[in-house]
Amino acid sequence: MSDVSSARRPAGELESEVLAALWSARQPMTPQDVQTALGGDLARTTIATILARLHDKGTVERTRTGRAYAYTPTVQDTAGLAARRMHTELGREADRSTVLARFVSDLSAEDEQLLRALLGGDGDGAVDGTNRVGGTNSGGSRATGGPGSAGAPC
Repeated sequence: MSDVSSARRPAGELESEVLAALWSARQPMTPQDVQTALGGDLARTTIATILARLHDKGTVERTRTGRAYAYTPTVQDTAGLAARRMHTELGREADRSTVLARFVSDLSAEDEQLLRALLGGDGDGAVDGTNRVGGTNSGGSRATGGPGSAGAPC
């Protein structure tokens, strides 16, 4: 029985593979289309289940095409997926201010500068998220100044 558990994929791997197939297709796909795109190793029912779960999470939308659904991603890429997860987690807490303060206090100096630039705080970056603010935090203060805030890993 240990052979079966060792053959299991890590959590979220199948969802990632299905999303990658949808992103590369750039058009709505049925579970059968996704199965073909992934090489046919997975059962169509498994793919349909994964797509239904992604739909429940709001990560894909679906439209009826004949007797099946065709799925389209609601996020553009892995960065969009990560952003959606962050929004979801933030939405689960009543005290958003504390959650955001704790998040910001644990940012590295480089990530803090990037966030400031994206929010228009220092004018060093673009809002499109493609420019990375380089260099070090030369004398800038941390958002909270709490212990462990300087250069703490994310």
